[in-house]
Amino acid sequence: MKKMIAAAALVAGVSWCAHAQTPLTTERIAAGLSNPLFVTHAPGDDTRIFIVEQRSGSTGRIRIYNLLTNTLVTTPFLSISGVSTASEQGLLGLAFHPNYLTNGYFWVNYTNSSGTTVIARYQATGDPATSSFANLASAQVVLTIAQPFSNHNGGWIAFGPDGYLYIATGDGGSGGDPGNRAQDTTNQLLGKMLRIDVDGPDNIPGNADDDGFPADATKLYTIPSDNPFVGTENDDEIWAYGLRNHWRNSFDRETGDLWIADVGQNNWEEINIQPTTSTGGENYGWRCYEGNNAFNTTGCASASTMKFPIHVYNHSTDGFSCSVTGGYVYRGPICDLRGTYFFADYCSNRIKSFRYNGVSVTEFTDRTVQLDPPGTVAINSITSFGEDNQGNLYIVDGGGEVFRLIRSGPAAGDYNGDTLVDVLDILDFFDDFGACFGEDLPCGGLGNPDFNGDTVVDVLDFLDFLDAFGRDYCV
Repeated sequence: MKKMIAAAALVAGVSWCAHAQTPLTTERIAAGLSNPLFVTHAPGDDTRIFIVEQRSGSTGRIRIYNLLTNTLVTTPFLSISGVSTASEQGLLGLAFHPNYLTNGYFWVNYTNSSGTTVIARYQATGDPATSSFANLASAQVVLTIAQPFSNHNGGWIAFGPDGYLYIATGDGGSGGDPGNRAQDTTNQLLGKMLRIDVDGPDNIPGNADDDGFPADATKLYTIPSDNPFVGTENDDEIWAYGLRNHWRNSFDRETGDLWIADVGQNNWEEINIQPTTSTGGENYGWRCYEGNNAFNTTGCASASTMKFPIHVYNHSTDGFSCSVTGGYVYRGPICDLRGTYFFADYCSNRIKSFRYNGVSVTEFTDRTVQLDPPGTVAINSITSFGEDNQGNLYIVDGGGEVFRLIRSGPAAGDYNGDTLVDVLDILDFFDDFGACFGEDLPCGGLGNPDFNGDTVVDVLDFLDFLDAFGRDYCV
């Protein structure tokens, strides 16, 4: 009988999961950083995250944070000298190879002292799983892109679920895309999402077949044969276009969908999604449209050929907003948050979230107050979000801090206190509930079946426990 009740409780708890809300907060894990703007992890590495510092003087740095000891490693993992220091330039992106723990390769995106975007490959020294240093001598330029202005460099890079390297390029800067670069797909890599193969046909980086352009020292990659413009007069590297300055994109680690947060010009910030089933070639509309609104449609194709955002917000009506910072679809250990997309605004410091079911946005929530860290510290100038290997979510404050999203207390569904929320919690709760139902308290048992604290053990405790268990139980 107990097993039948437990099974029923398990089903009921899971079905109620979406209706319960885990109380959340944030904790500061690092401070004193120099212009941090990204956090990421090496695939398979549960012990570390890597923090990108945009610049310290004319040097861009990557720092290691040890998750086991909760300490920031003093010596940088990598320091790149000669990065540009103007405006939005510096060290902007970092991506680890899917097999980094075996081969030690990673890629960076930075602007050099001339303002040119550089994608470069490096390799860790020694065992990549424990290495504290990258080998400076291993640097190989993969791609360079000239920048006409010092702003709108994009900078995000990441490996997609297909194993290819995706590169976000801004429209080149100034204002209003004066060169119409984002809509130009011929001999123009700015205002795009690029997709390149850095492994070559043998799918192993570091071999001669990585280089599809042996006569060009600034190109160390090949073109995926299924890129949308292969075989046309357009640039083969382009995966999607019509982007202004997409800042902090992400792949949903569960579905493979690509989320693109594009910074607006004057009025509108936008969030786009490219489903994992996409074959590329999307035109996201800039400079013809800012969000869903016409901006400069001179010479533009029909709006029916463009892909419009799933969410926009307005500067004037959203209070001190100015620049969207894209985030992630949460896939971490807090069960009821899974599938929730987090993002922020750089100027207003607001953190928001929503779910997207493929058709519409639901459960839109302003998380700013909820995620305000305890004490006197505050999250300001949000430059990025990040993930660790377990899917925990991090928030980067450009003023020098990194915060981690956590539940504000222990998991209520962990009735027996073993740090796991599983069927044993149901069994233990029912043991105590059966022993204490209708009895005077205290009545003994492993825990306290007066789950709601009203000094009576009754059916309300049963329902509240199921609600907590359903929220905290991950399937």
